[in-house]
Amino acid sequence: MSGQHLADGTVDTGNGGNRSPVDTKSPTSIEKQHSYEQIDHAHFLANDIGTLYLNDRFSDVVLVVNGERFHAHRVVLASRSDYFRALLYGGLKESHQSEVEITEASINSFKKLLEYIYSGCMNLSILKDEVILEIFSLSNLFGFTNLELSLCKYLRSNINVYNVCPMFAAARLYQHKELVIEALNFTDCHALEVLQSESFLSLSPEALQEVLNRDSLYAYELDIFRAVCRWIKANQDDEDPEAKIKVLSAVRYPLMSLDELLSVVRESQLVSSDNILDAIQLRNTLPSHKLKFRGQLKPNLNIAHPSQGAQVMQGEMRSALLESDSNGHDHERGCTRHLINESDSGIMIKLGHPSIINYIKIQLWDKDLRSYSYYIEVSMDQHDWVRVIDHSNYYCRSTQRLWIHPRVVQYIRIVGTNNTVNKSFHIVSMEIMYNSEEMNLVDIEKGLVGKCILINRIKIFCMIS
Repeated sequence: MSGQHLADGTVDTGNGGNRSPVDTKSPTSIEKQHSYEQIDHAHFLANDIGTLYLNDRFSDVVLVVNGERFHAHRVVLASRSDYFRALLYGGLKESHQSEVEITEASINSFKKLLEYIYSGCMNLSILKDEVILEIFSLSNLFGFTNLELSLCKYLRSNINVYNVCPMFAAARLYQHKELVIEALNFTDCHALEVLQSESFLSLSPEALQEVLNRDSLYAYELDIFRAVCRWIKANQDDEDPEAKIKVLSAVRYPLMSLDELLSVVRESQLVSSDNILDAIQLRNTLPSHKLKFRGQLKPNLNIAHPSQGAQVMQGEMRSALLESDSNGHDHERGCTRHLINESDSGIMIKLGHPSIINYIKIQLWDKDLRSYSYYIEVSMDQHDWVRVIDHSNYYCRSTQRLWIHPRVVQYIRIVGTNNTVNKSFHIVSMEIMYNSEEMNLVDIEKGLVGKCILINRIKIFCMIS
């Protein structure tokens, strides 16, 4: 017979009256006991320190910002910031002054920062962009690293046409690389709106040049020139003559039409006749691939798709190429083809916009053991073609992952030169993009692609088969 529970909380085991103790505490009661052992009143501490904000009780220093006085506490300021620790306890004259002047901030922004110092909280939703940007600058100046990082994340997620230029200027000044990239990428995608904004006029000459020198600033060159003219007019009172020359030199005049050069540019009287004539000569004599075009940059997005405005201009069964299933194909369906001979100009794709690309992926017909040879050319105008891939002397099968040096293109032409079975060249699917996720993993040498491998800090180039 099994043991019975007795009134004193022991168990009769049936072994001559021997009794064993029983732990009657439930898991819930054990957890409750542990919770009583740990006292966490951190929120009370935060609230108590927060009550000292703008409170003259126990205050031992007054911070003066543009004439307004803020009562503060040296130990709180010093414990929160290395800047204030050095200022108030580092042996400087401010260490012995009852009033310390702060010249780097506006009243509103400093008041919000001071509230954060005492409370650790800040509601960005009620603040204007210019106030947030100033607090961002102050957080860098006064060494509030955590606040600076949080503000950087907020700014990156709330970037718009109106704040992108001052945001870029602040990020550039304080060397926030991620925020600089975010601001530049946004400007690239909304170029005309940013060029026409009022905040564009507040950029420094150096920041303006950095924006204009990007190949990915996708806008008509005439619009860029007009924006530069607006900037020069707005900054003429404090303008360095050298700065004017530098920002004007960032405009790519050979990309403008003859009429635009002879009317708008010449009539502005900002560009010399010699520079205008040089631009006309370059436009008329240089092959188009040597002109420094601007193009859209959409990293890691397949732009060879109808949703991006791409279309197949040459080839048989054109509809199959850009939307086909790479697995469901045969000789008669699911692939685009052309006849391999001297008179056939291959398969040509037109992108929706001039675009910066560095990666092409094509799926060759692979239902048997045949191999193909081919080359790929790119162009901006369908007249001047540049060969970027030449596999006419190689036997190629199935998926082709092709890397080229980044360049602006609008037309891509694939020309088959050999098929080991018949005289047709077949492509099942195609992707074109600027691939930033894998670009650092490959090197391009003599038109071929290899992997970069570091062995004892020495870069080794290995062919990809």
